[in-house]
Amino acid sequence: MTRAGFTALDDELKTLKSVERPAVIRAIAEARELGDLSENAEYHSAREKQSFIEGRIKELEAILSLAEVIDPTKLSGPIKFGATITIVDEDSDEEKTYQIVGETEADIEAGKLNVRSPLARALIGKDEGDSVEVRTPGGQRSYEVVSVRYI
Repeated sequence: MTRAGFTALDDELKTLKSVERPAVIRAIAEARELGDLSENAEYHSAREKQSFIEGRIKELEAILSLAEVIDPTKLSGPIKFGATITIVDEDSDEEKTYQIVGETEADIEAGKLNVRSPLARALIGKDEGDSVEVRTPGGQRSYEVVSVRYI
């Protein structure tokens, strides 16, 4: 995982523990004061939210405890994890830029490409000027690697 991905997950964990968890505990306490818990929608809603928060906290703690943080600026050479690559679709001439990142920080809309995606797997090991064929859900696509940077 990149440093930015690790920091984002760590910030989310801190927010859940310091803000969200205490807020839901207060909401549960307030809902209990309203009386009969069997028909108390506020209580059940707060308990459901608490369950989600606790599950997410456990998930984030597990991810962060096993995370290996990689600094892309210390890398070079052919495409590998952490590379920021610019590719051009050989059919449409559409140019796109992606950074290859871990699953937990992947966000295609933000240009963060999951290392396990078909496109990333096809690009790994390639260099500037290379062409790749990728089988996608939309069919076979051809891309040319325009640039490889480690920033």
